Amino acid sequence: MLLVGNGKVITRDTCQPYLADGCVVIQENMIIEVGLTQKMRQQYPDAEFMDAKGRVIMPGMINTHMHLYSTFARGMSSKDAPPQNFVEILERLWWRIDKALTLEDIYYSAMVVLIDCIKNGTTTIFDHHASPGAVRQSLFEMARATQAAGIRSCLCYEVSDRDGKQIMEEGIQENIEFINYAASRQDDLTRGMFGLHASMTLSNETLAKCSKVNDESKIGFHVHVAEDAADQVNSVKKYGKRVVERLAEFGMVGPKSLAIHCVHIDEREMDILRVKGANVVHNPESNMGNAVGCSPVLTLMKKGITVGLGTDGYTSDMFESFKVANILHKHNQGNPSVAWGEIPTMVFENNPTISNQYFSHPIGKLAPGCYADVIIVDYDPPTALHENNVNGHILFGISGRAVVTTIINGKILMLERKLVDLDEVEICSKARELSSKLWSRL
Repeated sequence: MLLVGNGKVITRDTCQPYLADGCVVIQENMIIEVGLTQKMRQQYPDAEFMDAKGRVIMPGMINTHMHLYSTFARGMSSKDAPPQNFVEILERLWWRIDKALTLEDIYYSAMVVLIDCIKNGTTTIFDHHASPGAVRQSLFEMARATQAAGIRSCLCYEVSDRDGKQIMEEGIQENIEFINYAASRQDDLTRGMFGLHASMTLSNETLAKCSKVNDESKIGFHVHVAEDAADQVNSVKKYGKRVVERLAEFGMVGPKSLAIHCVHIDEREMDILRVKGANVVHNPESNMGNAVGCSPVLTLMKKGITVGLGTDGYTSDMFESFKVANILHKHNQGNPSVAWGEIPTMVFENNPTISNQYFSHPIGKLAPGCYADVIIVDYDPPTALHENNVNGHILFGISGRAVVTTIINGKILMLERKLVDLDEVEICSKARELSSKLWSRL
């Protein structure tokens, strides 16, 4: 048993939202109680005690859209003219990198980012993977990495027609085999979804096949939706339907599915998402970096649609994404009063809601019956901290690298900024070796 106490506890539990001197009681991989430090120490005198030293104790962060495979693009020089639009970004960068990946590349590119997740307090990720040159066993290599790192993850492979029928078929099979494998595991650290790239790279025949083979699993689809206007242009021109309408007709829009981005959707599509109970994931930094526009997520939330927050591989620091989402919508609407409530709801309510559909016990809250995913943050508030202003303190006072200790599933993965089980130097050295080889193949 482990007590994590003597800290300012932000629980995200409406019954007990904040404790100025609180303690989280962990037994194996579960939280069994949260209370005042002195009382918990008296109640559990034989338990190991971790002293937070007055710092902030809070739930680990959740990222509902990630691309672990993108790691080896860091610092790479392009051999082509700079892309001028989103499709050229895909063609000249991402579709070249993903096609060149080997299984070893996949493992080490994942490990580098997973270390970043631990160091930034991100304890759960939903990843969307692509490696057309190494489809089979790719999700299993990623799972090997997430399990070695100790990160809670939900993985999928993005099925696409862009590399031909055989690769498309392999992507479908990889998803199905991994979903079944993840469902058979008992540790509840690894889960699977059915991945799709985007409407513009998927024929009706492929969508129908994916819908049919995934019907038995009752697992949701994880798909990019109208990230760029090109996706809508393609859908209307080829099929006479807008993207959300088209996907919905194949049963790919529902309560367990993730519609990523949704930048270029209209009111009718929003209503379909609402009626179907689908989840949308906003990725502000990626949308800005790719110059695709600003997703109307504030409108989506007004309509009652669940909107989570992800990073799309731009960062593993969810605190950073939290800040950027806040200022993006103020800037986009020319109104400094918007997005104060919606963005915290995305991160601290909706991301857990999405996660809880895939894992057996609640995540994103420090309360009895929840998984023990806990972080300690080195933050000494310069003004009063209480249950009504915690989001303001996080927005303006906390970044990922302020996380000093990360616990996932009851296991200490980082203690006082030192990784417990992983050799970061060795992993990064191997990643540099492999990435150099990959660059030479492009």
